[in-house]
Amino acid sequence: MSPLPKTWLLDLDGSLLLHNGYLHGGDKLLPGAREFTQKAYETGRVIILTARNEKYRGETVSFLKKAGISYHDILFDLPYGERILINDAKPSGLQTAFAVNLERDKGLDINIVIDEDL
Repeated sequence: MSPLPKTWLLDLDGSLLLHNGYLHGGDKLLPGAREFTQKAYETGRVIILTARNEKYRGETVSFLKKAGISYHDILFDLPYGERILINDAKPSGLQTAFAVNLERDKGLDINIVIDEDL
């Protein structure tokens, strides 16, 4: 990735937290979530996306804060289906949209690499 500031759109359940843990005894942080969100936060803006009902906002935000998850905004009540990102490429050819599909509940074992030559 380039050294330009980033917008990180991160799914909550199954990516950062155990899928539907809040419905089955309580939220649980997945491996690498804290470290990943901290690095992402340092490189731009972090927005968490969730299909959770808005009524769970208070307990969700409280859990994320206690767990040390860094983010700027969180959106609740999103549809359960696909999340589609559409963005234009820079005139230089830099691609400005990426997608990563993680295996549910496996955590974020992703290394962020910034290429200063881009």
